[in-house]
Order: sequence, then C-alpha cells, then structure tokens
Amino acid sequence: MLNIHQYRKAWSKFATGVSVVMSKESDGSVQGMAANGITSVSLDPMLVLVCVDHSRNTYKRIRESGRFSINILNQSQTSVAEYYAQRPEKRIGPPPCELTFGKNGSVKISGCLAFIDCLVHEEIVQGDHTIYIGKVIAITTDEGKPLLFFESMFNELAHDGTPPNWG
Repeated sequence: MLNIHQYRKAWSKFATGVSVVMSKESDGSVQGMAANGITSVSLDPMLVLVCVDHSRNTYKRIRESGRFSINILNQSQTSVAEYYAQRPEKRIGPPPCELTFGKNGSVKISGCLAFIDCLVHEEIVQGDHTIYIGKVIAITTDEGKPLLFFESMFNELAHDGTPPNWG
C-alpha cells in the first residue's frame, strides 16, 4: 500500500537546487516559500514552472498578483532556505537576508545565484497544488555554488568546480 511517507522518502533521494519563490502583497509585504519544485519549461518563449501548495500564503498571492519571482540560493544561504521553508506564523523576526524590490513589483534576495522574474502565463490545478507556468520578463545571475537539498537536508556541492576528465 502506497503512502505519503514513502512518496516523500522517494523524492528525498532526488537531489535538487533550492529556491525561494516570492511575491509582493499590494501593501508592500512579501510572501515567500522555499521550493525545489521548479523547472525550465521552454526556451522560446522563455517559460518556467513552479508548483505551489494551496495551503501556502504564496499560492494566494501569486494567484491574485499574477506574478512571482524565483531566487535560486547559493550555498551560504541555508538560513534563508530554512526561514522560508517554515510557515509564516512560525518564522521568528525578519528574514535573514536583504530583499530588493523591482519597479514591477518583483522581489529579489540579495546574493542569490539567479533571479528570475515572471508573469503568470498559465495555471494548472493538480491535486493539492497549482502549477504556475511563468513567462520570464527579467533575469540576473551571479557567481557561486548552489545550495542543494538531498534526503530532507540542505547540502553543499562537493566538487571543486573542475570539469571531470572523461577520457
């Protein structure tokens, strides 16, 4: 018999990068959630997707605003990931990062490896999540190594960045 515990354990074996998906409220406050359910969809047009649980505040905000940003975290941003992995009512104090705001209402975490600003292109409801496909309207990138998530823990990339010698 399949169960949610087995399902989560199986997916914990899939190493992913860590991102924070963010959206800004009309009053200027920010909604954000740690996410590893993101991916590129298309190069032309540039489309990305993010899967958002209906119980998250970020879900409601993206639905209302029609926009979101993806901040791909670097290996020194574990505290940022931990902060945004918690429900808002369990977060203590302000986020452990500097946020910058774009003129179009986007929210960027300073120091992230990549920032992708999106307008909602399509919504697909599946189970307890909505898949938001976003049209990319702005991108910035920075140097560094990614924060990884594996076996329900944050990890760092182990190699030194030298390409492997296959031959």
